[in-house]
Amino acid sequence: MRSRNQEDYLRAIYCLYEEKKTGVKSSDISKYLEVSRASVSEMLKKLSGKQLVICEPYSLVILTKKGYDESLELTYKHRIIEVFLEDVLKCPDDTIHEEAHALEHAFSLDAVKRLEKLLKNPVICPDGKHIPKFK
Repeated sequence: MRSRNQEDYLRAIYCLYEEKKTGVKSSDISKYLEVSRASVSEMLKKLSGKQLVICEPYSLVILTKKGYDESLELTYKHRIIEVFLEDVLKCPDDTIHEEAHALEHAFSLDAVKRLEKLLKNPVICPDGKHIPKFK
């Protein structure tokens, strides 16, 4: 089982990879999450121990197949929830990301799939990013 903090790191790595199309530097993760490099190093050890990432000292961080699948699910949930918050609840733009961030941890995959159907299968989130398909 992952903690909310571990999920945040997995999604951050996915989002950074999505931008860069290569492995991710630990310094990129530090900036993205606004945490210290020491915190990143500690979490990467935990994620590596759970076989979610591959990270050697002074190398890029790479998601394993298991890590990729879990980060894809988190990103899918986050972006579907963002669409729901914008289209249905009409939340202010400046609150959508943080609200979705909190809810992605609380909503089950089944509930988010139901939201996706309710929303008529959106493909783009309010940030203009592609919503990954997750079965």
